[in-house]
Amino acid sequence: MKLKYIILLILAAFSVPVLSQTATLKVTDSNTPLHAMQPDYTIPYGPAKAEEITALLDRLYKYLDVSTPAKVIDGQTKAEITDMTKLSPGANFEQGVFRLISYEWGVAYGAMLLAGEVTGDPKFTEYTAKRMNLISTVARFYKSQPADQQRSNPVRSVLDPRALDDAGSMCAAMIKTLNTAKNQSLRPFINNYIDYISNKQQRLTDGTLARNRPLANALWLDDLYMSVPALAQMGNLTGERKYLDDACKQIIQFSQRMFNNEKGLFMHGWIQDMNPHPAFYWARCNGWAMLAMTELLDVLPADHPSAKTILELFRSHAAGLALYQAETGFWHQLIDRNDSYLETSATAIFTFCFAHGINRGWLDPKAYGSAAVLGWNAVRTRVNEAGQVEGTCVGTGMAFDPAFYYHRPVNVAAAHGYGPVIMAGAEMLKLNKNYQIIINDSAVIFYPLGTDWKSFR
Repeated sequence: MKLKYIILLILAAFSVPVLSQTATLKVTDSNTPLHAMQPDYTIPYGPAKAEEITALLDRLYKYLDVSTPAKVIDGQTKAEITDMTKLSPGANFEQGVFRLISYEWGVAYGAMLLAGEVTGDPKFTEYTAKRMNLISTVARFYKSQPADQQRSNPVRSVLDPRALDDAGSMCAAMIKTLNTAKNQSLRPFINNYIDYISNKQQRLTDGTLARNRPLANALWLDDLYMSVPALAQMGNLTGERKYLDDACKQIIQFSQRMFNNEKGLFMHGWIQDMNPHPAFYWARCNGWAMLAMTELLDVLPADHPSAKTILELFRSHAAGLALYQAETGFWHQLIDRNDSYLETSATAIFTFCFAHGINRGWLDPKAYGSAAVLGWNAVRTRVNEAGQVEGTCVGTGMAFDPAFYYHRPVNVAAAHGYGPVIMAGAEMLKLNKNYQIIINDSAVIFYPLGTDWKSFR
């Protein structure tokens, strides 16, 4: 009797939901266009409004303006030095969350200049101009001091660069600042940086930029960004073709060793004489490579002998990356491994490059526009209310096993995320101005301005 009672209770429990669903059923195939129902997206879907993008850029600016103070502190008294004629050995930049001089902040300086250009808001441009002026002032002071009087030198990497990380990104940012803010005091340091890249950095016998880390004759894909934008900007600044030729050579010779044509992706590192060679398709290094190509294509004359090759490589890379974008809009830490985590800085760089490629006419908006929109919608979910960028992988060396990449930490103090997010936002503003971005039949579709898109419903 007890068993019969239990069975009845179980049957009753299962029957209630069925009856409930039947009784409350209001949406049917005959009364509702089910194909138009709103999907349950895990991130926002559809074009972001210009005012929303601008508000996010403002939030990032406010956080970075405070967290990277443009101040110099006396080495002994720890008081702020406001009169730059009173600098003394031991003077240093006030410590913030981020350093004022680093390759990551070279990206951020360029990003602020772009945001100023696109929004018309001078505060973004002034952010970079103010800090670059401070860096050049401090660098001029220390350059004038005898070596034995330099108890502390916060501008060592400006005066004596010892790696591409020291030179390339900051050099490119300085040239952009020179062009925008007309600060001629930057020119000697630009020349010093480019001399290091062109004449002092280690190279393979064919002229490819290399390092002896972690093994001899190592190519780091990251180094395309640490060299090519500076060479490209210097070629544009001076009109000397040798810089553009070297930039093209680096991209072509790196790609010959490191680009997987089947995947459309770059491997992270390559070691001469390693055989077989493990290949790990780390996201951010692919971002640096793509960003390097965009900067070169921006200034490379169309009749340059390598222009077509560089553009074709850029397009092949974009096609490969588009295939690996996750349904959330992000790209994975290891691009081709879906069980690795979703990473912010690379996603922001790819979003910028896709949007920039469309805006410049290198990529078809019909094919890549929705990927850029999806990428931006993903990135903006990682900027918190304080203006911090979450989900960015910290600085990463080269490795030959998956565990290294899978378990790299993420941190809001990882400087690599801020410049790319600002760049992506600024370029998305341009994209919004250049195209009609419409939800048509529930999907993001790009139409040329002036198109009667309703005729395509």
